[in-house]
Amino acid sequence: MESVPDTSYIERVQAGEMHCFAPLLERYGRSVYSLIVRVVGNREDAEELTQDVFLNVYRSLASFQGNSRFSTWLYRIAYNAAISAVRKKKYEWPAIEDSMLEQVAEEDASDALARESNDERMARLEAAMQQLSPDERVLILFFYRQEKPVEEIAVIMGLTVSNVKTRLHRIRKKLFVLMTGAKGSNDL
Repeated sequence: MESVPDTSYIERVQAGEMHCFAPLLERYGRSVYSLIVRVVGNREDAEELTQDVFLNVYRSLASFQGNSRFSTWLYRIAYNAAISAVRKKKYEWPAIEDSMLEQVAEEDASDALARESNDERMARLEAAMQQLSPDERVLILFFYRQEKPVEEIAVIMGLTVSNVKTRLHRIRKKLFVLMTGAKGSNDL
């Protein structure tokens, strides 16, 4: 069965067929919720924010011009809403010295995120992920779990492509340090 493109639903909603928004909600609801819960860390808050995001998207659909994919536009709205909610709560995240990150070899950092990980490594990775800032968690989610291209991540997060690449590089090293307590050694 062929999937109906987002633009078809969007055009119909913009033409007054309000019921055509439901397929977009069904198509993206779970992934938007997943993004938001990763950022805010609380299921109830994420459910409420997800509803707010879709209400905002519905109200703003007339302003969608198609300069990017609908999903990119939607994720940008969801990301901004989630980050705003976290900033209001003023969480503090552990700081890691730049000198410690510089000591971590890129191979070690990449190995920390290898997909062939065993259960213990995945548990340590998940615990380390919870110590990242919301922006860092979102980058990892988009790049590794949702396999979004760096260019799309840059649009969603309002960054340059080179900034996304630099941040991913630093986050991999930070995860390695958080997972191992290491200072760049091979003790993972």
